[in-house]
Amino acid sequence: MAGVHLHQIGPPGTRAVATGFAEAPFEMLTTCHERVHRMLRLLARLREHLASHGHDEQAAQAARDVMRYFDLAAPLHHQDEELHVFPVLLTQGDGVVQSVVRRLQQDHLAMEQAWPQARALLQAVADAGPTAAWIPWDVAALQTLDDFAGRYDEHIRLEEDIVYPAAQAVLDGPTLSAMGEEMQGRRIQRPSGQA
Repeated sequence: MAGVHLHQIGPPGTRAVATGFAEAPFEMLTTCHERVHRMLRLLARLREHLASHGHDEQAAQAARDVMRYFDLAAPLHHQDEELHVFPVLLTQGDGVVQSVVRRLQQDHLAMEQAWPQARALLQAVADAGPTAAWIPWDVAALQTLDDFAGRYDEHIRLEEDIVYPAAQAVLDGPTLSAMGEEMQGRRIQRPSGQA
């Protein structure tokens, strides 16, 4: 990775989008998924960098970027789904869709519970420097990161292939507009948490 910057993937929230939550809430939810994938790729590159080059400021900044995304933007994204997408499908979706939604709700809880351990590992990288040495991750630490990252692929696939289309089929225009406005409003209140 010599000469390759970890940040070539880009920090959270840097993709230019033609529309916003108010205009296209499901497009923005999908854009959030793209950012999750970007942050997980950054995490993978951070692991490679630490293994081959050890700790440096580039690694510390990458760790901070991943933490910032999963501290701020990811919880807003989950809240969007829990408030606006899942409830309508639990009442109006068919049995298969309802089962998928219940699984996704459990995934959100598992992700929330797994994040503090993964975050602690990243915080150690972010905090290391001249006065605090970074201790290389052992097998258990790497497994913690694998467990956290591994929760996302199937979760996102189920949302994009099953849940979002099912929700779009039952939500009318005014409801979609109100949903988007509320989602955007939460981000205006917390601009640093742009999902």
